[in-house]
Amino acid sequence: MGLPAAYLRAGSSSFTEFLADVAPELLPGRQAPVTDASHLAPHGTTIVSATYPGGVVMAGDRRATMGNMIAQRDIEKVYASDEYSLVGIAGAAGLAVEMVRLFRVELEHYEKIEGAPLSLDGKANRLANMIRGNLPMAMQGLAVLPLFAGWDLAAEQGRIWSYDATGGRYEETAFHAVGSGSIYARGSLKKLYRNDLTAEECATVVIQALYDAADDDSATGGPDMQRRIFPVVMTASGDGVDRFDDDRIGTLVDNIVAARRRRPDGPAAPLV
Repeated sequence: MGLPAAYLRAGSSSFTEFLADVAPELLPGRQAPVTDASHLAPHGTTIVSATYPGGVVMAGDRRATMGNMIAQRDIEKVYASDEYSLVGIAGAAGLAVEMVRLFRVELEHYEKIEGAPLSLDGKANRLANMIRGNLPMAMQGLAVLPLFAGWDLAAEQGRIWSYDATGGRYEETAFHAVGSGSIYARGSLKKLYRNDLTAEECATVVIQALYDAADDDSATGGPDMQRRIFPVVMTASGDGVDRFDDDRIGTLVDNIVAARRRRPDGPAAPLV
């Protein structure tokens, strides 16, 4: 008994379109509930990203919440979507993780079918289409709002995109943040960001932004010094994607926390 005809028919290079044709019930968001379901799933925030001359940094806190309850203390919200790009998730955690997995398969499937990787703009468009497919669930309170960033091999620079719940995509300049703590994180980034930072300095700045977000937003988790649970920090550059290991992150966090003991409201930016 051979494969069904759908598996042998020539189609587009999109794995999402193939899945929609063969097994649409497996797509994230296709089984929409009839009532508000936002209280049924843990939600994750906050994701920040910033560019530096040789690449782009993305970081996410580790807390997931259900209402006023901490659902998880060590959730991972930043992933490598392929060799040169990163995706961070905010919103309904379960759907977001499922969407990231499908996005990674989508990019791998395209490369195998076309024999070449998708451009960074193309990857941003594919993610927008997937978010648009989740709109029924978003209308029930289960929105997924990722932050996408990567190294553009053609332009030789780091780039960042944000999205709305309808799949609208927006390219950001220099830095951005999403999630409930994003307003505080962006305020911190405005103060501390410079366009000549090294990767290490840029990682320090985004961790400072997460620290400030956690200081004012209960849904954002700060560094857990007792359990040694720290933000996930990853970079994308011409050398590919890299994740800061625990020792490297721990050193940066220890320095930041020590400085905050002396100055709880954070470092001062120059006036001019």
